[in-house]
Amino acid sequence: MPTPNRRPRLSPRRALLAIASNNGSNVAPHWYHNLRRDPHVTIELGPERFQARARTAEVSERGALAPKIDYFDRQQALTRRQIPIVIFERV
Repeated sequence: MPTPNRRPRLSPRRALLAIASNNGSNVAPHWYHNLRRDPHVTIELGPERFQARARTAEVSERGALAPKIDYFDRQQALTRRQIPIVIFERV
């Protein structure tokens, strides 16, 4: 029996997505390593400014999230490493 996903469903008002592609490099960008050490961020989106927490999408989430990022497949094709999808959830 599969384990239900206990993460809340993503809503554009609650979360934003980014990919740590480093333009298809074989190494993740420095900002991704920084977020893994300290996931608390301040996001400025237009005139809005808010606090968020970053996390890497779980394997079970990647299939649903990747199509939401129109350039993800092109970036993933440039490297053999799995490009992390980063979810920024408002706190």
